[in-house]
Amino acid sequence: MTLNLKPALRFAEFGTNSWKKVKLADFLIEHKGGAPLKPTDFTSKFGCEVVPKKAIGPNGKLLLDLEVPTYCTQEFFSSFAKSVIDKGYLVTTLRDLVPTGPTIGYIVEFDNEHSYILAQGVYGFKINETSLSRSFLIQYSNTQKYRKLMNRIMVGSTQVHVRNNDFFHFSFLLPSYKEQKKIAGFLSSVDKKVLMLREKLSLLEKYKAGILKKIIEKEIRFHDDDDEYFPEWRELPLNQIAKVFDGTHMTPNYVEKGVPFYSVEHLTRNNFSKTKFIAENVFEKECKRVTLEKGDILMTRIGDVGTIKYIDWNVRASFYVSLALIKIKPEHDPMFFSQYMKSSYFQRELHKRTIHVAFPKKINLGEIGGCLVKIPSHAEQIVISRYLSQVDKKLELVSQQIEQTETFKKGLLQQMFV
Repeated sequence: MTLNLKPALRFAEFGTNSWKKVKLADFLIEHKGGAPLKPTDFTSKFGCEVVPKKAIGPNGKLLLDLEVPTYCTQEFFSSFAKSVIDKGYLVTTLRDLVPTGPTIGYIVEFDNEHSYILAQGVYGFKINETSLSRSFLIQYSNTQKYRKLMNRIMVGSTQVHVRNNDFFHFSFLLPSYKEQKKIAGFLSSVDKKVLMLREKLSLLEKYKAGILKKIIEKEIRFHDDDDEYFPEWRELPLNQIAKVFDGTHMTPNYVEKGVPFYSVEHLTRNNFSKTKFIAENVFEKECKRVTLEKGDILMTRIGDVGTIKYIDWNVRASFYVSLALIKIKPEHDPMFFSQYMKSSYFQRELHKRTIHVAFPKKINLGEIGGCLVKIPSHAEQIVISRYLSQVDKKLELVSQQIEQTETFKKGLLQQMFV
């Protein structure tokens, strides 16, 4: 069936060609479902690798370089050959514990050189690539139109899922093969730009961490105005140079408009523009105990431990108990200590004082205050923080470029598909 529907943004040479209504099943060569792995089928190491649901997400890349790879026993792997895939398969997950099913249906490419076994809820499939471009299909699975289709065919409440028959038989609109390749190639070039920018960001982050390490280890030295080395550093507990507070222990009643309320996710995402709000009277009451100010340092302490944010803006907000507030005493430079607290030295101090058996893991205020810090003179603190801030400016610039390019691609995905 030919529909008279065209995308909002299109390459000129395809302006008169119609998109056709098709089903994924029309191009399907084969598919494999995941294996029913039980806890006893898993092994901690040296087993056969598994493609778990968490390895599948947006942008077409299979995230198999996870911190903790998933393995199964050789016996299980051998007995479920029907769930084993190798290079050339496309992979998706049709099951999710989260009610909104945010990972369901994303299509990624399996390009590993050795075989993996699919976990339950994960599907591998091959398509006829002479009429359906795999790159086009992967890009399509990242569009809002596709996400709406997935939401429409999801079933279940606590563990949502899509029936594999529904997945392979949902209808979507497809251009000619030549136009598929053109669209996929253009979007892939945008992906490559994002990847290059992310690699640049990663290199800058490693460079900064290395510079900070060398500064602390005195491999890089700074001079005062008389061209003399600054005095030797001291080592003291954090609580001798700062006061440490936590946020409110009461989950507030949020309001539609009011005072911003910060929690762990704002630090881990480094995004304070979107928050929940608390009422003015609640904020004023909390300010009698502790007030966030420009020049303060926020740190995550429950769930995620040790993510640091220097408050360099005129802040008017409150924060939750999952965050610690560090107020550096006036005789020291808070910007320097916000940099120092990101170093491997301070992070190791946090790690050994964190309660790892707690769920979620956490570090108590007293333990934060007990962390040892290496302290240069105030004058050297300022020199170091200014030096590192130049690297931070470069990091911020690359981060903005990544955000702008990703926003650009979202617009393309919205306009180049029907």
